[in-house]
Amino acid sequence: MRIGVLDVGSNTAQLVVADIGNGVPLPVHAVKEPVRLAEVVGQDGALGTEAIDRLVTAVGAAVAQARHFEVRELFAYATAVVRDAPNRDAALAEIDARTGVRLGTLSGTEEAELTFLAVRRWMGWRAGPLLLLDIGGGSAEIAYGHDLTPEFAVSLPIGAARITRERLAGDPPRVARVEKARRYLRRELGEVATRMRWDAPQTAVATSRTFQQLAQLCGAPAPGRGLFVPRVLRRVDLAQQIGRLGALTADKRARLPGISAPRARQSLAGALVAHTMMDMFGLAEVTICPWALREGILLRRVEAADSWADRALTLPPTDADVKRMGTSGKIKR
Repeated sequence: MRIGVLDVGSNTAQLVVADIGNGVPLPVHAVKEPVRLAEVVGQDGALGTEAIDRLVTAVGAAVAQARHFEVRELFAYATAVVRDAPNRDAALAEIDARTGVRLGTLSGTEEAELTFLAVRRWMGWRAGPLLLLDIGGGSAEIAYGHDLTPEFAVSLPIGAARITRERLAGDPPRVARVEKARRYLRRELGEVATRMRWDAPQTAVATSRTFQQLAQLCGAPAPGRGLFVPRVLRRVDLAQQIGRLGALTADKRARLPGISAPRARQSLAGALVAHTMMDMFGLAEVTICPWALREGILLRRVEAADSWADRALTLPPTDADVKRMGTSGKIKR
C-alpha cells in the first residue's frame, strides 16, 4: 500500500510518499513546497492572512502530488509554528475549508518520540543509549533512551525561527543581542542538561535541516553525496562558525556552504541553539541522521497499524481515476 506523510513546518511543507507493502517504508517520491512562515508570522506567533494563504497553497499542491502518486492514506501534520499559534484553531479551520485537508497537530513530546523512533531504526542497536537532538523552526526536541521509545522526551520553545523573531532582531543582530540570546538558551536548557550529563548517552544524534546545513557549513559532505555517507558536526568547528554567521547579513550567509537562502536569516539562531546544546550536554560531536519526524510517522504506521490507521486522511480516487476503473473497482493504468 502507498501512504504519504505531509509535514508542515515554518519553512516548508514536505511530502514523503512511501510503499509499505513489504513491511518497511520504501520512499518513492518526495516534494517540498515553500511556505517561509517565519517571514510573515506576527510577533506574537499569530498566523495572519498571508501566512494562511501560503499554507493553503502549499497544502493544496502537496495533496495534488499525493493524488498523482496514488496515495490512499495521507498523514498530514503541522509542527510548532502552527501548533503554538494563538489563532491555531481558526487557521486550521480555514485551511480545511479551502483545501479539504484538516491538518493534525502533534504535541512536542510526540514529535520527539516519533523522531527518536526513526533515529533508533536508522542507527540500530549498536548505538546503545541514544540521545536525539532536533531543531525546528518553532521548537527543539530532545529525547533519550535505550529502546525504541525514549525514556525521556521534551520539547522546548527554542526553534531557530522563533529565537530569530523574538531575540535576534537586526541583520545582523548586535553582539549584545547574540550574547543575551545565548544566556536565554542556557537557562532554557539547564534542567535538561543536568539530566543528560547524568544519563551520559553512548551516542548523540542530530536530525533536522538546521543540523544538516550547519554540518555542511562545518565541512561535512553535501546532501548530493547520498544518504549513507557518514556526517558529523563537531562542537569546536561550530563555535568558529558562530562568529562568522553573526557578522554577516542574511544575504551574505546564503552564499556560505550549506546555508540555503530561505534559512539564512535563522542560521545564526540555529547555530546558537545547536552549540549551546552540545556545550551544556558535554558533546564534542553529534552524528547527523537523515531520518526524522516523517520517517518516524511512517514507521509507526507500519509497526502499529491498528492504532494509527484512523489518523490518516483517505484520499478517494479522482474523477479521472473513476473513469479508468473497470468492473473490479481497480484503477486501470
